[in-house]
Amino acid sequence: MKPLYLSRHTRQRMKLYDISLEEIELALTLPDMTEPTRKNRLNATKVISGRVIRVTYIEEATQIAVVTVTHRRRLPANLNGGRR
Repeated sequence: MKPLYLSRHTRQRMKLYDISLEEIELALTLPDMTEPTRKNRLNATKVISGRVIRVTYIEEATQIAVVTVTHRRRLPANLNGGRR
């Protein structure tokens, strides 16, 4: 995996939601779901110990720039059998 760059916003969200660097790396390397978003960004979603972690990132030539990370309260519909 390419080196990670964590924005200040990402580091703040990691503290706020108690998300570790290992959880971010796991979401990026083995996501349960990946979907494109605006501005050429990608969302990697991973369920880890019952928590839904979403990492928004941009894959650059030499690094992966993590824009933000959030803890979702519920699974996205396509991971939850279409239910919300």
